[in-house]
Parts: sequence; C-alpha cells; structure tokens
Amino acid sequence: MLPLAESAQSSIRRAGGARAGSTTAATAALHRIVFTRLRHDPRTQAYFERRTQEGKTRREIIRCLKRYAAREVFNLVRTVSSVPLL
Repeated sequence: MLPLAESAQSSIRRAGGARAGSTTAATAALHRIVFTRLRHDPRTQAYFERRTQEGKTRREIIRCLKRYAAREVFNLVRTVSSVPLL
C-alpha cells in the first residue's frame, strides 16, 4: 500500500466527527474573546506590543492569545461543572 499524499492525509484528519460543529463554535468564541481583548484589555495590548517587539508575527501572537484564552475558559468550565447543582 502506498502512503497517502500530504493533502489527502490532512483532509482525512480534518474530517468531521460527532463534535465538528462544537469545535467550530468554540474556535469562533475564542476568536471573539481574543479580538475583544485586543481592543479593550490593556494587558492583552501590552502583550501584543511586547511580542511584536520580539519579532513575532500577528498570526503567531493571535495563536498564543487564543491558547491563553482557551486555558482560562477551560478552567472556568471545569470549576463550574464541579459545583453540585441544587
């Protein structure tokens, strides 16, 4: 059997599953969080400037900010889900 071409492998990996829509919604939510913070949050703006001075591209900085936001959201969801319902 021949190995799959790079483009074929990536399309197989990206094929949707049971949660494909929720993943897209989560990604869109993180995108909104990051861009809202970039407009209004002084800490995020300072982080962006610092990374720009280090030579990072806008895309790399946004990726890092999304990762930070994902960690925060995950910790909030985990904390809330561990609280028993009345």
